[in-house]
Amino acid sequence: MTQLMPESTFRLTVEYDGTNMAGFQAQSGVRTVQGELEAAILKIIGVPVRVTGAGRTDTGVHALGQVVSFRCWSRVPVERMPAALNGALPQDVSIREARVEADSFNARFSATARRYCYLTLNSSHRSALHGRFTGQCAKPLNVAAMREAAEWLKGEQDFSSFATQLVPGEPTCRFVRRVQVHRRGNLVVLHIEANAFLRGMVRAITGTLWEVGSGKRLPSSMPELLANRDRRLAGAAAPAKGLCLVGVRYGDVAAQSWNKRNINNG
Repeated sequence: MTQLMPESTFRLTVEYDGTNMAGFQAQSGVRTVQGELEAAILKIIGVPVRVTGAGRTDTGVHALGQVVSFRCWSRVPVERMPAALNGALPQDVSIREARVEADSFNARFSATARRYCYLTLNSSHRSALHGRFTGQCAKPLNVAAMREAAEWLKGEQDFSSFATQLVPGEPTCRFVRRVQVHRRGNLVVLHIEANAFLRGMVRAITGTLWEVGSGKRLPSSMPELLANRDRRLAGAAAPAKGLCLVGVRYGDVAAQSWNKRNINNG
C-alpha cells in the first residue's frame, strides 16, 4: 500500500492555452484553469483542495510558467505528480513541475515578480500558425519608438492609466523591473516584469505602445499619461490571446514584503 505523505504545501508550475477558458479563477458554469486543476487533483490525489495562483490571468490569456500552491495529504509522491495529474488534465493544461515547499509558501503572496510576454503579429495578413497566440497590428510598427516609450514605464509608479478595473481603496502603484521590446521577423515581442500587475495592465500598455509604434502617439507622451491616471487617455487594450504569463519569481525578501502590503490583481 502506498504510504500517505504528511500534509504538505505543494507547488506546481503550470502551462496552459487559455483560448477556450474563462481565465484562471474558478467561476460557476464555465471552464477555468483553477477549475480544471482542482478537478484533476481531486481525481488523482483524492482530496478536495483550493489552489492559489500566482497570477489571475483573464479570459483567453495563456501561461508557460503559472505557479499554483495548495496544501493536502497525498499518496502520490511529488516526483510522480506531474505525470499523474497530466493524465487527468485536458490537453490545453499541463503540469511542468511539482515540488514541496515550506508551510508558509503561497504562490501569490510569496511571489516577488511576475513576467509576461505579449506577441504582436505585425502584418496585414492573418497567420494560420501564430494567430492563436498573437494579437495582430496591421500598421507597420516602429520598434525603436516603442522601446523609447517603454523606458518610461520602469520603476515604481502609479499605473492607473493602464488598469481596466480599479477597486476603491486598493493601491495602484506597481514596480516594473524590466521592460523590453524587440522584433523577430513580423513578430514584435514585449517582455515586462513587475512585482505585480493591475488587471488589464499589460494589454493596455501593449495597445498604447502600438499607437506609439504607428506614429499616433509620441514616446515622450508617456510621463504625462502616467501622471494623469486616466484609463481613457491610454490606448485600447490589445487582444488577450497575445498575452502569456511566462514565469514567476520568488525569493527576494524585500520585494516580498512590498508585495504583501500592496498586491492587487497581479
